[in-house]
Amino acid sequence: MRFTLRQLSVFVAVARQASVSRAGEEQALSQSATSTALAEFERLYDTQLFDRFGKTLRLNEFGQSLLPQAVELIERAQVLESALQGQAGYGRLRLGATLTIGNYLATLIVADFLKRHPESTVELKVDNTTTIVDRVARHELDLGLIEGSCRHPELVLERWVADELVVFCAPNHPLAVRRLATADELAEEQWIVRETGSGTRETFDQALRHTPWRPRIRLELEHTEAIKRAVEFGLGIGCISRLALREAFRRGSLVPVDTPTLDLRRNFHFLWHSRKFHTAGMREFISLCRTLTAGAQRSDQIDWPSIL
Repeated sequence: MRFTLRQLSVFVAVARQASVSRAGEEQALSQSATSTALAEFERLYDTQLFDRFGKTLRLNEFGQSLLPQAVELIERAQVLESALQGQAGYGRLRLGATLTIGNYLATLIVADFLKRHPESTVELKVDNTTTIVDRVARHELDLGLIEGSCRHPELVLERWVADELVVFCAPNHPLAVRRLATADELAEEQWIVRETGSGTRETFDQALRHTPWRPRIRLELEHTEAIKRAVEFGLGIGCISRLALREAFRRGSLVPVDTPTLDLRRNFHFLWHSRKFHTAGMREFISLCRTLTAGAQRSDQIDWPSIL
């Protein structure tokens, strides 16, 4: 074997960062040492793995085909090194979660994971579905927890638990009296919704696809808490996951509105790269996720005292 694990690590870092300088920072190497390691790696096999655009490097087709194997080899080497050093735990786990999952479930599961395995570390990125899918595809995350769909040909989507969006309003809103809205009433309302690219917005748009009316969108916001506050202030009605509204409904600060004409059901999913090596840490985390939701028909029915 002519290449070194250091050269392989540099290759993966540059592929993820699309920059030699940022890859060097990740690897605790100077820019010169990083550039040299990458050049030697390519020269060993008389090949080119990146297309160069000034200071930006982008994986070419051959580099893209090698990246999953390189990532797996490094991860297996890290597992072996930890065993040789007698270290417990699962090392570092890089997770990505969409906003509803990240704010209401993932942090609780991460806390449980770290309590059980204090020698491990977890990096949790919370963003919308489009961003999480992109980062899993580029091997920047080991595992994604998403509420939207994914059609990327190299990614695997596995169902986790059912979820449902719900239309809601402020307690003093006219719809709060009957807690029921017809299609005509919904068409007249001002809406506060999530941004395009989020799983919540995708489900909302799909539910309205076959309706004869289009929502009068007053605000698009990136955070569910901001949408809840805007609706509480009387700026319009909203539509987000029941999970995110459970406490507000219990307090009475927001009111659910039944909408028989809209199908707002969806699922939360696990997401990983099809060529991703499943580490013991990944398997343990997925197991804790499934334990959390065991017996729950829907996400807002999960029995966990910390989120009641």
